[in-house]
Amino acid sequence: MNLKIDHKSPIPLHIQAENLLRELIKQPEYIEGKMLPNEIELAKRLAISRSTLRLAINKLVYEELLIRKKGIGTKVASTKFSSKSKNWLSFSQEMKNRGIEVKNFELHVSWVVPDKAITKFFAVDEDQKLLKLERLRGKKDDPFVYFISYFHPRIGLTGDEDFKRPLYEILEADYHVVADLSQEEIDAVAANKFIADKLEINTGDPILSRKRFVFDQSGKPIEYNLGFYRAESFTYTVESRRDY
Repeated sequence: MNLKIDHKSPIPLHIQAENLLRELIKQPEYIEGKMLPNEIELAKRLAISRSTLRLAINKLVYEELLIRKKGIGTKVASTKFSSKSKNWLSFSQEMKNRGIEVKNFELHVSWVVPDKAITKFFAVDEDQKLLKLERLRGKKDDPFVYFISYFHPRIGLTGDEDFKRPLYEILEADYHVVADLSQEEIDAVAANKFIADKLEINTGDPILSRKRFVFDQSGKPIEYNLGFYRAESFTYTVESRRDY
């Protein structure tokens, strides 16, 4: 694509740069995740100052069309993943319904003695070891959520399962446990260093923390799940109906 600023035009330089960037990010390679040229290179190609270019980039970042990653660069913002409070689905099901292929960037299984809040939820002894499943997930080249799940020992999970399969498919098909009810708590929090490194953001950046308590058809707890989402990648929609 030919990027050219008309220095004789009455249109301000930063507006021209903004319009060129809007066209540039429509190119397939940038939609698919290719980083934009760095500011020095791009400013040189446009024959404008970096401060002028930064005004244009900042406008598109503000509009959530671009995202910046410290030490990596600037790229087109991915379409936000949206979830509704009604008609609860698993993460894999939600993504599949949107035609998005889920990628596991990391997958860790361990047996741990969890925090007291978790043993209390499951009503097990405080020194009881539970299966802990950690997964960094997202779309191609775009990890945007880190999940930590704990499971009730009653289920019978061994840790040798193929957790690349949808989780609730494993529970239902292999252990005859059906996830029926999800209760959730959602907070806006600052990312700690561990989560920031996983999500490729800065420590202290805002993220969405989603705590999910999952029960089977008889009302027994089966999963305690923590999800940490990059803020620009997730929208949570609440649907309410007024009672008369």
